[in-house]
Amino acid sequence: MMIEDKLIEIAAYTIPALITGGVVFIMIQKNYSNEESKRKFELLRENQKQALPIRFQAYERIVLFLERINPTQLIIRVEPIGSSKSDYASLLIQHIQSEFEHNLTQQIYLNTQTWDIVLKAKNSTIHLIRKNAISQDVADAFKMREAIMIELTETEAPSNIAIHYLKDEFKSFF
Repeated sequence: MMIEDKLIEIAAYTIPALITGGVVFIMIQKNYSNEESKRKFELLRENQKQALPIRFQAYERIVLFLERINPTQLIIRVEPIGSSKSDYASLLIQHIQSEFEHNLTQQIYLNTQTWDIVLKAKNSTIHLIRKNAISQDVADAFKMREAIMIELTETEAPSNIAIHYLKDEFKSFF
């Protein structure tokens, strides 16, 4: 009987100690998890605070890019070297590509859908130039400029559509 009494006495002290130890372990683990979540949240908030001005600058640069490839602005800025419409089209497309390559890294600050809109605006502008360059109605580079300008009076430039989209998305930050 002595051994049984001793075992019961040991069990009477050990079981509550194990239960208390388990509860303390769970509480400490939850506290640690909460503190870790707070640290991650604070770090994320700090990163966003630092990244937001960079994202704003990216939007500014992309709008500037879209303004520079706007066919109206591009035609005014880049005059034909000769009368060849294909040479002029190549020159305009070269300017668009150069501007694009200069701003290519900005895509990491824009979401995928916004970047796709920018790409579509660029590609649509190039398509507009190529379409007018191969048109039988256009005789030379100067007539091509006129044809592009006339077409833009009837339809909105792809870059303007993209700029409107960027402005709407930018407003969502506030």
